[in-house]
Amino acid sequence: MKKIYHLQTCNTCQRILKEIQPTSDVILQGIKEEAITEKQLEEMHALAGSYEALFSKRARLYKEKDLKNQNLTEEDYKKYILEHYTFLKRPVMIVDDKIFIGNSAKTVAAAKEAIS
Repeated sequence: MKKIYHLQTCNTCQRILKEIQPTSDVILQGIKEEAITEKQLEEMHALAGSYEALFSKRARLYKEKDLKNQNLTEEDYKKYILEHYTFLKRPVMIVDDKIFIGNSAKTVAAAKEAIS
């Protein structure tokens, strides 16, 4: 399976999708339009090893809710990601049994190589 979870309104996600040029066998899921299910998040967790790895600490809501001053558990990270799409670190790219999380150049290059 090849799948990319992204935010269609995010310039960074748009740039990465343009760079990767996913083929027709790659499933694209806009997380604002089609919310992540608990099952999908659990699949990502199984590959990533933790919910914290999938959690964006750059989200505006992270600051608004003052979450940095709280001791968040794995269950908290999961709850917040399911609660609002902005808490998912983007993009999340899955290629078979590999997961690529975020937008660092190294991550994007590895995902591009795995997808092509």
